[in-house]
Amino acid sequence: MNYKASLANISTIFRKELRSYFNSAVAYVVIVVFLAIVGWFHTSNLFLANVASLRLMFELIPVVFLFVIPAITMRLLSEEKKSGTIELLTTKPLHDIDIVFGKFLAAWALVGIALLLTLVYYLTIAALGDIDNGPVVGGYFGLLLMAGVYIGIGVLASSLTDNQVVAFIIGFVFVFIFFMLDKVLMYVPEGLTSIVEFLSVDYHFSNIARGVIDSRDVIYFLSLLGFTLYLTTLSLERRKW
Repeated sequence: MNYKASLANISTIFRKELRSYFNSAVAYVVIVVFLAIVGWFHTSNLFLANVASLRLMFELIPVVFLFVIPAITMRLLSEEKKSGTIELLTTKPLHDIDIVFGKFLAAWALVGIALLLTLVYYLTIAALGDIDNGPVVGGYFGLLLMAGVYIGIGVLASSLTDNQVVAFIIGFVFVFIFFMLDKVLMYVPEGLTSIVEFLSVDYHFSNIARGVIDSRDVIYFLSLLGFTLYLTTLSLERRKW
């Protein structure tokens, strides 16, 4: 594989997809809804808690991700398959992995922009009192990793169907399962609790959000992300079989 050409292809698809988000209403709706939900709960509980902390925001955003991320990924490949443009893309000197990475990075960048805008809440808290920056850095880093995994799952779901609604439902179901795994341990046989807990996205995010970045948590996120993108590439290659 020509890696220079592959990087150029990924960059081209990334820019095209990111522009398509902002050329339509998708990016603006996602960002406004995301900030409105997070801002409402953040500000309404800020003075009740009377503590200079972003803990509530970092607990809320993973829940919002469950709905927002499947919504922004559902069209990435399903729309291409339905319109037939996926076949046009593959007639060009593009590999399936270039298409997958380019579209994934565009969705990840959109979520990153939405997270960047939440720094206004950090500035508000910092102006009101002393804030521990360790959990803040860990929280944002963990949210980016969590978003990456959820986007990987969403892109995989989008590759399985040409129907955007079905892609949304599949994506939501899988991210919800990974989110809930550490919350149903009481129903899991004792011998499997540690395994089920380790598979939970929210378990690893909670560790990082405390401000302690453990390599095991980072490796978990990167491994799951790589696995979902690999499965997505295989899913695209099915049409050639």
